[in-house]
Amino acid sequence: MNKRQLGSSDLYVSEISLGCMSLGTDHNKAKDIITRAVDAGINYLDTADLYDFGENEKIVGEAVKGKRDDLLIGTKVGNNFNPGEKDWHWDPSKKHIKEGVKDSLKRLGIDYIDLYQLHGGTIEDPIEESIEAFEELKQEGLIREYGISSIRPNVIKEYVEKSSIVSVMMQYNALDRRPEEEILNLLADNEISVLARGPLAKGMLSSKGQEKAQEKAENGFLEYSQEEVLEIAKQWQSFTSDEKTAETLALQYVLQSPTVATAVFGASSVEQLNDNLRYLESPPLTEQTYKDMQALTRGITYQKHRA
Repeated sequence: MNKRQLGSSDLYVSEISLGCMSLGTDHNKAKDIITRAVDAGINYLDTADLYDFGENEKIVGEAVKGKRDDLLIGTKVGNNFNPGEKDWHWDPSKKHIKEGVKDSLKRLGIDYIDLYQLHGGTIEDPIEESIEAFEELKQEGLIREYGISSIRPNVIKEYVEKSSIVSVMMQYNALDRRPEEEILNLLADNEISVLARGPLAKGMLSSKGQEKAQEKAENGFLEYSQEEVLEIAKQWQSFTSDEKTAETLALQYVLQSPTVATAVFGASSVEQLNDNLRYLESPPLTEQTYKDMQALTRGITYQKHRA
């Protein structure tokens, strides 16, 4: 599988990677999904301390035993919770970040985290304090690199200016093209990569796109009405062929940007994973098809959707 450099770091991630939030809590089932992904060449697994309140990190840790040297593991911090209590509060303090990393390392059963990410963020946060915590963790060898998970332009700009982040994880797909408005160019200019989550737009750009649109876009999606999403999902299928599935096209769309290091998709079954792995068998996306995809959708501004 092709790999792309994460920012200016020495980390190289597979072009498609596994977001582990959807794995569920059945350890054996989750392990099967991760094993299949790794065997296919995926080298980046993305989790977070908040996913199933720590259980997801434990599952990932169990699944990667004996494979650690071949993998990059990313997790997130910032949501302060007590194990066993299904409640949390936002806490980007230095104290919590430095305590959180130890808890994550223990749950994952590893000695260091390849990519440690702030799981959100607001402009009111003590940003300099948060950055200081991440920088100290790098110096201590507990993390290799750090980034943030955010789609708030004002927060992203603060970290671009003040920190040495190598990545920004954000929702990006052919339906949600907000990053194209200003963020992709800003990050490219500063040698910071995007981890594109939600590349299939909640399944609305998958082979079951119209079915998913009925469910996920009941009240619309961003500035699209449900009727518009249903029509886009229908027309999306016109780009498919024997060599290109709807899932493959969705992944290729976000990866068309060189600023995107990897498309991070979720999978709740091996079958669903295999649907996405067909990306590996597909020829490159043509420039004309890419332009046609953009013509089908439209850029959504940040003004109404800044979350």
